[in-house]
Amino acid sequence: MNLVLRFATLFFVVAGSVVAAIGVHASKYPDKPIRFIVAFPPGGSSDILARAIGQKLAEKVQQSVVVDNRPGGGSIIGTGIAAKTAPDGYTILLVASSFVINPSIHSKLPYDVTRDFAPISLVARVPLVLLINPSTPAKTVRQLIALAKSRPRQLNFGSGGVGTSPHLAGELFKSLAGINIVHIPYRGANLALADLLGGRVQLVFANMPVAMSQIKSANLRPLAVTDSKRLTALPHVPTLAEAGVPEYEAVAWYGVVGPAGLPRGIITKLNVEFVTILDMPDIKERLAGDGAEPFSSTPNEFATLIKTEIVKWAEVVKKSGVAVD
Repeated sequence: MNLVLRFATLFFVVAGSVVAAIGVHASKYPDKPIRFIVAFPPGGSSDILARAIGQKLAEKVQQSVVVDNRPGGGSIIGTGIAAKTAPDGYTILLVASSFVINPSIHSKLPYDVTRDFAPISLVARVPLVLLINPSTPAKTVRQLIALAKSRPRQLNFGSGGVGTSPHLAGELFKSLAGINIVHIPYRGANLALADLLGGRVQLVFANMPVAMSQIKSANLRPLAVTDSKRLTALPHVPTLAEAGVPEYEAVAWYGVVGPAGLPRGIITKLNVEFVTILDMPDIKERLAGDGAEPFSSTPNEFATLIKTEIVKWAEVVKKSGVAVD
């Protein structure tokens, strides 16, 4: 056997051993608890969704799934933590639309969205709702726009942080309605809603899961939803396009990723589990009751969405004039 042939044989033996090891690892996975990082505070839409699907994942794989809330920096802190974990399938991250918005707002992120993560699956599509305090002297979107135009920079809108989907939904509203309202960022949607209840901000674009309890208790008034069609959960609330802001549409999405280098076998296993979970009648009913729509994908479809959404939101950020660090 000549030297070239020996090296070729050795290469294929080693390569085959690596593939076999990955296959064995994936077949035994998981054999210990899975950490499910949520880069937002407890009680928000991301947290509600992660706990719902995390519980089902735990039941299916017969291992604990521990939701680990790591809020801060508009989801940057928790996302950065996940990027630096070992790619062994025991740390996964729930990402929201801010995952693809932050690269356009923050020039020095501690991670690269397309390089440092392995997409697993989309899990939900979530419209937002425009909420105001009932004491606000506006009963419709048109009245709110008229009020804002009569009081430039005197009305504030809150969000769960710079670069979150509710923040950009508000910026899009400002642009299309031709009004000048001031953004007040908070460390989480619940804090923004608390100040809306207290009258310290006048409006909030909120993801449906976190907004529904306030709507049902009549603490806050929904003026419109951000989807292109009315929602089953709020059939009497118009879309923003119907209410006087033509062409308005802004829908948040959520997905699950792992750190880059995650073995293909583990990505496939987790994808199959999430697709199955999102097709369960009780999960569909639970998410629909909160105004969310289960929405799964293949890993490749999710990767493509991430790339196209980065381009889309970069244009929105540019047009909105949002400060970039």
